[in-house]
Amino acid sequence: MIKSIKTPLTPEIIDDLKAGDKVLITGIIYSARDAAHKRLFEMIQKGEELPVDLKGQIIYYAGPCPAKPGTVIGSAGPTTSGRMDPYTPLLIEKGLKGMIGKGLRSKEVVDAIITHKAVYFAAIGGAGALLADTIKKAEVVAFPELGPEAIYEFHVEDFPAIVVIDKDGNDLYKIGKENYRKI
Repeated sequence: MIKSIKTPLTPEIIDDLKAGDKVLITGIIYSARDAAHKRLFEMIQKGEELPVDLKGQIIYYAGPCPAKPGTVIGSAGPTTSGRMDPYTPLLIEKGLKGMIGKGLRSKEVVDAIITHKAVYFAAIGGAGALLADTIKKAEVVAFPELGPEAIYEFHVEDFPAIVVIDKDGNDLYKIGKENYRKI
């Protein structure tokens, strides 16, 4: 079964998501990679106002390619999530409720997901061109000098993802390994 969800993420949406669920996300998501995460982290530490309100939002770990004529955005595939791990717990504490990327997360991130009832989704690596088709509008909203690592606001329709870590800390990567060992 595929669940259709809308952003921003509410406690009710998050409560309904379990590791392994396939979802289609519609609404606004923000893209941010390493450099943008570092800046957001430093702004929070300095007590500065963030350029985007993270409450209930999803950050997609992607640095999109430039748009070709007639397209909204170029290829926009996920990047490795672990590079954002040093910054993620603080962003979750400040209201971030969802992240989309690929790969494992640190214990600190999983602990923050559990404590603050957030969720981690995976998108399929290597499918950036297909994922870009779900982005109906893209606009740089912060740090334009970072180029593709700027923060973009994406308006997405039926963006496909899989719940990897749910609010209770259930981790699809671990569950998959355990299930494989039982075979």
